[in-house]
Amino acid sequence: MKYLIIGTGGIGGAVAGFLASSGKDVTVIARGAHLAAFKEKGLCLKSGIKGEICIKDIKACTADDYKDTPDVAFVCVKGYSINDAAELLSRCANENTTVIPLLNIFGTGSVLQEKLPGVHVLDGCIYITSNISAPGEITQGGKLFKIVFGDRDGVITEKLEAISKDLVDSGIRSDLTSDVKRKCFQKYALISAMAAAGAYYDATFGTISSTPEMREMYIGLSKEIDALATAMGIPFEEDIVSKNLHLLDTAAPDTTASMQKDLKKGGDKSEIDGLVFEPVRLGKRYGVATPCFEKIAEKFGFKA
Repeated sequence: MKYLIIGTGGIGGAVAGFLASSGKDVTVIARGAHLAAFKEKGLCLKSGIKGEICIKDIKACTADDYKDTPDVAFVCVKGYSINDAAELLSRCANENTTVIPLLNIFGTGSVLQEKLPGVHVLDGCIYITSNISAPGEITQGGKLFKIVFGDRDGVITEKLEAISKDLVDSGIRSDLTSDVKRKCFQKYALISAMAAAGAYYDATFGTISSTPEMREMYIGLSKEIDALATAMGIPFEEDIVSKNLHLLDTAAPDTTASMQKDLKKGGDKSEIDGLVFEPVRLGKRYGVATPCFEKIAEKFGFKA
């Protein structure tokens, strides 16, 4: 199968590096110094799972220069770039293309499906620690690298099973599921709480974990997402507050959320609408109180 990776930051670069290193047909969409480095020396991967490898013949181009039709497209951009990804897919994808979004924002699959009515768009999310460490170089830390994906109608086809096999063959844990909405919202519960608390206090995960006031805010945010999941008819099957706390307490102390980094850069490019404002809107829609999210949203100018 032909794989297209849209967005080759930490997430997309790791997905591309693992797939390509196992011999899969992969093309990455990149730009600027990142793209130039790919063309000059290939995609260099420093991995806690695979060690250090360099895929010298990685196929890389800009969105404008991509002229092929992929069998599978992983969308690995940030939420504010979703329209750019949709524009590319509207040109290159067809009814035989399977699109798997791996964004932090919950519900991206449905949003993309509306924009791409003739294309098969799934839901998906990813568990990984990965970043661009230099142009053309991706550093993937630790042993956790898992992709969760599935069709919103719960159907698992032979093609989806083949994608899952390709992921596993490449060293990526695959969770092909008929319960993708619940599992993606569970990942969202972690990301939204960490992003909201990190942005509100402008603090690292270690500081949030060890400071009582911040820790209580983080717990409150997690409880609100838990209540939303129940109201939405996708209640979590485990104690999401305890799980979120465990992940907070075991993360590298100097870690900060991606959204927090974007906010510090200034400008209007961040995922705050999807990660902080959206839980407030969901609370209004489903009749769930979200005072912690509302407090943080108000700080950043959101009016319910």
